[in-house]
Amino acid sequence: MPIVAQSTETTDWVSRFADEVIEESERRAPGKPVVVASGLSPSGPIHLGNLREVMTPHLVADEIRRRGHQVRHLISWDDYDRYRKVPAGVPGVDETWAEHIGKPLTSVPAPKGSPHPNWAEHFKAAMTESLAELGVEFDGISQTAQYTSGVYREQILHAMKHRGDIDAILAQYRTKKAPAKKQQQKPVDEAELEAAEGSGAAAEDDGSSGSAGYFPYKPYCGNCEKDLTTVTSYDDDSTELTYSCTSCGFSETVRLNEFNRGKLVWKVDWPMRWAYEGVIFEPSGVDHSSPGSSFQVGGQIVGIFDGKQPIGPMYAFVGISGMAKMSSSKGGVPTPADALKIMEPQLLRWLYARRRPNQSFKVAFDQEIQRLYDEWDRLEAKVADGSALPADVAAHSRAVGTASGELPRTPRPLPYRTLASVADITAGHEDQALRILSDLDPANPLTSLDEARPRYDKAEAWINTHVPADQRTIVRDEPDTELLKSLDEQARESLRLLLDGLADNWSLDGLTHLVYGVPKVQAGFSADATPKELPSEIKTAQRSFFALLYQLLVSRDTGPRLPTLLLAVGQERVRHLLGA
Repeated sequence: MPIVAQSTETTDWVSRFADEVIEESERRAPGKPVVVASGLSPSGPIHLGNLREVMTPHLVADEIRRRGHQVRHLISWDDYDRYRKVPAGVPGVDETWAEHIGKPLTSVPAPKGSPHPNWAEHFKAAMTESLAELGVEFDGISQTAQYTSGVYREQILHAMKHRGDIDAILAQYRTKKAPAKKQQQKPVDEAELEAAEGSGAAAEDDGSSGSAGYFPYKPYCGNCEKDLTTVTSYDDDSTELTYSCTSCGFSETVRLNEFNRGKLVWKVDWPMRWAYEGVIFEPSGVDHSSPGSSFQVGGQIVGIFDGKQPIGPMYAFVGISGMAKMSSSKGGVPTPADALKIMEPQLLRWLYARRRPNQSFKVAFDQEIQRLYDEWDRLEAKVADGSALPADVAAHSRAVGTASGELPRTPRPLPYRTLASVADITAGHEDQALRILSDLDPANPLTSLDEARPRYDKAEAWINTHVPADQRTIVRDEPDTELLKSLDEQARESLRLLLDGLADNWSLDGLTHLVYGVPKVQAGFSADATPKELPSEIKTAQRSFFALLYQLLVSRDTGPRLPTLLLAVGQERVRHLLGA
């Protein structure tokens, strides 16, 4: 069933933008579908910073749909951009790919072993799959298809005719470049992932400036396919254009009203598309706030195409917490697919929905993911009992589904940290995992792991790919007899109290009560005594007791939560390892 729109009392950022976009759309194009847009360049892995370029308009578009309006979310695949460099850390790619620098991304071979026809399609495919899992509906537009089929021919001829006006606008900013900041390179797990300015435009020039003057159009060479070309002459009446290639020396004369092998430079291409598509809303990265940025310049150039600049909030960087040494991205920046291997789409959607676009946040790949899941589960409980704040309810609603309906969810969402601990201890043995999880709540036992999926699979993937080997849990095969012999009477008594209570407390709640209660009972207090009723020394005694159990069970001072660990090891083996 479709999700019902939030009350107008909701004051979350998505609702505020939806109000503004609907009003602006009615003013510019009354009666037509609202158009929001994103742009992605498949020049390499499309990372979690780029995902904000999609999620921001997606959330706004979805709110507009919930209110009953027609809306189109366009994703322009900038696959006709030039191949600028060979990205590091991409499997199946070596230094020989450097020979393709300057060609359109759709003319560059895909990495070795890829089933896709070219470089652009290889990286588009991974992102498209992730967007489907996230519930993002969009209309994809290939810029290769647009340019090579002649869709933009009139816009190109118009830009060439008004090249002097465009050059004058760009000239206002050519001397206003902000001084380059000297930045210390950050490791991936600390880096802020920002979307490149449009289509990798940071390294793209403003146009072709040679002895014949300025031109906002770049032909791809008819011989080597590269864009290392200079327009040497152009006639507005006949549209006859001559160019030469500085890479291979090739030159030719073509008629631009028949020629489909080239594109407008980025700072002209982007505003041209705003006007052509009638875009009302499109966000951009914080780099666009600098003088001469594409968004700022585009706001003036769009008028040449009789269009208007869209509402365009700046969005902040996305950080990464603990991209582990064992990451599957093999040195590259993490992608949405990497995140979706270890977290459910609802959690990832929530991270983007709960923060305003101008607020930075981090996507966790380290232990922080367990805390995030705890926070998410608490929010779910508050939403269920009606105690959540309106803005939190709105963010939750946007996370769990779209106007089309709820995303598939885990039937029994057990705590992520518990599932991770079980996956760690059982090392892929599903029968053992089911046995442990069934013991968590004996009154309502799990009957199949499918009830805990996909959350269980995500937690297992996190353990296997992001927890270093020296932090994994390995249960002892035999008792540590030397340690057991060295224990004093108080330590021996604590083990006896634990063992005596195992059978009667064999559940997650029961074992939690038992392990925290043993030091209380030893000190002469009730096992039910609250922290306020206990001296501070009890906490010290509890820590010492826990450390002893960890040493006897896994030969370390710490490990998974003890109740979960005890359930995982099993009663018989616990008794054996504790010297019963």
